[in-house]
Amino acid sequence: MKSWNQGGTGSSGTQSHGIFQLQIALTMVLYLPESLWTSFADGRVRLRIDNSCPQTPITVHQMFKESLEKYGSLNALASKRNGKWEKITFSEYYCLCRKVAKSFLKLGLERFHSVAILGFNSPEWFISAVGAVFAGGIVTGIYATNSPEACYYMVHDSKTDIMVVENQKQLDKIMQIWNRLPHLKAVVLYKDSIAERHPNLYTMEEFLELGGDVSDSTLDDIINSQKPNQCCVLIYTSGTTGKPKGAMLSHDNITWTSAHCSRAGGMQPAEVQQESIVSYLPLSHVAAQMYDLWTGIKWGEQVYFAEPDALKGSLINTLKEVQPTSHMGVPRVWEKIMEKLQDASAQSGFMKKKMLSWAMSLSLERHLMGSNRYLWTRLADYLVLAKIRNALGLSSCQKHFCGAAPLNRETLDFFLGLNITLYEAYGMSETTGPHCLSGPCVYRQHSCGKPPPGCRVKLVDKDAEGNGEICFWGRTVFMGYLNMEDRTKETFDEEGWLHSGDLGKLDKDGFLYVTGRIKDLIITAGGENVPPIPIEDAVKKELPIVSNAMVIGDKKKFLSMFLTLKSVLDPDTSDPTDILTEQARDFCQRSGSKATRVSEIVATRDQAIYRAIQEGIDRVNSTATNRVHCIHKWIVLPRDFSIAGGELGPTMKLKRLAVLEKYRNEVDSFYKE
Repeated sequence: MKSWNQGGTGSSGTQSHGIFQLQIALTMVLYLPESLWTSFADGRVRLRIDNSCPQTPITVHQMFKESLEKYGSLNALASKRNGKWEKITFSEYYCLCRKVAKSFLKLGLERFHSVAILGFNSPEWFISAVGAVFAGGIVTGIYATNSPEACYYMVHDSKTDIMVVENQKQLDKIMQIWNRLPHLKAVVLYKDSIAERHPNLYTMEEFLELGGDVSDSTLDDIINSQKPNQCCVLIYTSGTTGKPKGAMLSHDNITWTSAHCSRAGGMQPAEVQQESIVSYLPLSHVAAQMYDLWTGIKWGEQVYFAEPDALKGSLINTLKEVQPTSHMGVPRVWEKIMEKLQDASAQSGFMKKKMLSWAMSLSLERHLMGSNRYLWTRLADYLVLAKIRNALGLSSCQKHFCGAAPLNRETLDFFLGLNITLYEAYGMSETTGPHCLSGPCVYRQHSCGKPPPGCRVKLVDKDAEGNGEICFWGRTVFMGYLNMEDRTKETFDEEGWLHSGDLGKLDKDGFLYVTGRIKDLIITAGGENVPPIPIEDAVKKELPIVSNAMVIGDKKKFLSMFLTLKSVLDPDTSDPTDILTEQARDFCQRSGSKATRVSEIVATRDQAIYRAIQEGIDRVNSTATNRVHCIHKWIVLPRDFSIAGGELGPTMKLKRLAVLEKYRNEVDSFYKE
């Protein structure tokens, strides 16, 4: 494998150094259009190549061909059919991508127009995505939970020529909007059979046969015309503050990030160890697409596809079968695992509870303070913790990643107690996913790591405590927002640094700590700046019954808070029910309440629970830096936040503006004179 500083001077002397500098100069000349950004799908950008990241830019096809030569015979993709794992090799994967690319061309896919994919993770998703890029198109993932109108916006904005949809449910959405989509030429259904025939609607089997008369040379001409500084992927932001923005990612964004950010996180090339991972998070999100799809190609990973109901409970079954070497989850996934384990512990007998508490405290002590009780820690791991990791399907897992949103300290410490270190990554759609990473060799507690070589971070407008806006530079930085020149200009400064809108601190060793979001920052009526997340995390830590806490107080005289209680999820829909979790019921009993449902507590304003909540908030207030940071009023909402309820985005991020709008009357009641 090439080193980070490939082509360094080493012992080859001045002549070699001169040749190296000439290579960089030539590379930069080749990829030096006039601008670092564009808002046009067919635009090109100047790549951020310098001495820290001099690697020659390559296209997605070049990356796949390189991997094909090394990993062609290895299994690449595995999916379950009729209860059995069916696998395809990298050679078969590549051939299928070419076949799909030819069929896209036959259906009239135009250069820099999109192929939009709407459905759950599957081999068909991957092959359609790569085939779209081979054919000179742009792959656009759409969240499977999107409404027909949300689909319309993205499909229309991206000039989608062809849609690939999973099943009848997704097809129905497109049938409602097709007549308003002038560019849409065909739809391909990849799971269900076609219930009712329509013109230009194909099953996957029919579609694969369409490109039979498109020659290899025709496809190769298109592949060879592609340049690393051209767009190949569109990632639509979730649109929590307005219309979704299509972040354009170049071939170089994809290939460079796949190679270098993944290695910084400790992912191994298959010649060292073939990584196995489980694909289950939405591929329309940049984190999952980079981790599952593109990095998988780069390093020869074996990707297993989870069942569509993974987040409703079947994920652990898949993990136990697959025994992945690496696993990634968004914070809410790790939190839900924690809550289930806490529930199971609450229901277990006295001795089991004591054993678990003993083992977890030893493990946490070793991780946090470097305890020298090595033999006891090993014994606790062998007797207790290893069995829990095995029950989670993580007994072979060497790397556990978390990204897409901040992770609270309680969750981090809980998993350290299980001898599982959660490596946080930080970035955004606009940085092709990870720009800062933690990993086995780069880790500091509660930090999201460092930027890998070739990436840079700086803080601007720092306050007295060292918090400033996080800004990015490097080959992860995107091309711009499709069809949004003004929004693109706003996100870059004059020197080309990408402004994140997030607040953070850097320590003396360059580790980054994300401390909040500028847009989430509450500015009170008195002009005080209050970051809400530390307060919310503190309340959740003090009150184990609380699922979500949200601080309110922008332009107000004081802070208030919405609280939701931990409730059992519906196994079919993953929506919160009215039934309290075992952990929440345990809290009720210890507080002197017999409540088992959320509605019982809210309807009667259960005195014991409300008193316990107030005491917990008082404890949080007592540690506040000043009175402005204290919570004065609070309310328990009748239902926990969810995606279906509109309070959470597709990656379980809190949509603060949506919550304020939905519960406007409750907000008003806090501030009535």
